[in-house]
Amino acid sequence: MPTSHSDPVTLEVVELIGTVVARYHQEYEEAAAAHSLTGAQARVLGLLTLEPTPMRKIAEKLKCEPSNVTGIIDRLESRGLVERRPDPADRRVKLAAPTEEGRDTARRLRDSLHFAREPLGELTAVERTLLRDLLRRMVGAELP
Repeated sequence: MPTSHSDPVTLEVVELIGTVVARYHQEYEEAAAAHSLTGAQARVLGLLTLEPTPMRKIAEKLKCEPSNVTGIIDRLESRGLVERRPDPADRRVKLAAPTEEGRDTARRLRDSLHFAREPLGELTAVERTLLRDLLRRMVGAELP
């Protein structure tokens, strides 16, 4: 039988998810500010450390307008944290990529985030895997 959207457990889970998200965002904004970055700049820098990315794809991932991403990249570039380079697969496309200083800044920022890591560290590997799988299921992501 399907669960009611107003049963006490569902309401508590929704409230707890909201609390986790709010605490994570607060800590993320504080960590970004400690590095003289906005939260959006820190998120873009973090994305770019995974791989150089076209600004259009960054906008898709962040669910924002490409013009917003251009401004963020401009500010990161002026600080020497990001550079634009041609895409080897399509020279008409510019990729945003972190500089060495940008990668170092992103690593220090990531290392300063404790809220998400500390509670997860108290869970066993099995519990973390279960939580990950349940969250993936909630957002409709495929399991590997």
